[in-house]
Amino acid sequence: MHEIKYEKSFTVSGTPVPKGRPRVTRSGHAYTPKRTHDYERHVVECYEAALPGDEPIPAGVPVVVDIRCVMPYPKSATKKQRQHAEHTKKPDVDNLAKGILDALNGRAWADDSQIAALMIIKRYGDEPGVRVRWTPMTSDNLVAKEEGKK
Repeated sequence: MHEIKYEKSFTVSGTPVPKGRPRVTRSGHAYTPKRTHDYERHVVECYEAALPGDEPIPAGVPVVVDIRCVMPYPKSATKKQRQHAEHTKKPDVDNLAKGILDALNGRAWADDSQIAALMIIKRYGDEPGVRVRWTPMTSDNLVAKEEGKK
């Protein structure tokens, strides 16, 4: 296994947008919804601004990705409701991750098949946004090593 030791990260400003389902025209042509397309472009812009000239992690190197999403509180939420924010409301975390991962495919890593471990957390806060961190999987951060060798 390659022993590349570095971690990269950046922040995506604004409300996280989940990956939308592909739409199909009457003629059968599939397309990505505009909202999803625009958000993925925003993710790329934030990535390129934070890490100009960054090279993707080479093909064949497994990657560990950590995504932290902060969703905005509903405007009508009271102080008490904010203290006990429900984390089981839409959007689904897998759709939040999919939009981020698709936007970074070929940029932060060569191919998304390299993602060997993924952590995503969704919570509510006053400043919505997404924090994305990734690093090559090494013998030091190998998740299976911790779980399987106790």
